[in-house]
Amino acid sequence: MPILWALANPKLDERDVLQAMLDVDEDLVAGRPGLLLNSDKGFASKEFENDLAMRGTALLRPSFKREKKRPGEGSLKSVRQLTESVNDTLKGQLHLEQHGGRTHESAS
Repeated sequence: MPILWALANPKLDERDVLQAMLDVDEDLVAGRPGLLLNSDKGFASKEFENDLAMRGTALLRPSFKREKKRPGEGSLKSVRQLTESVNDTLKGQLHLEQHGGRTHESAS
């Protein structure tokens, strides 16, 4: 279940954005022991995973070809569809072209 999301500049590192989000609301993680973050390969970093571990959070991400299989990796495929559905819903709420509001007809 998503508990946090944000819009960020696409030029920023995703790991930095997530760490900043967790810093803003430290109780978010503290109040959820055993929190598991589902991510893609872009979140791979020993330093990042160590920071999450210090917060009591585990990272579930696919392994690279050069890595051995990570714990829980087999469950990623079943969760992926749910994650994409939630992301699509959140993005859909932010479309300026398809906002759902009334518009004025152009006078031609």
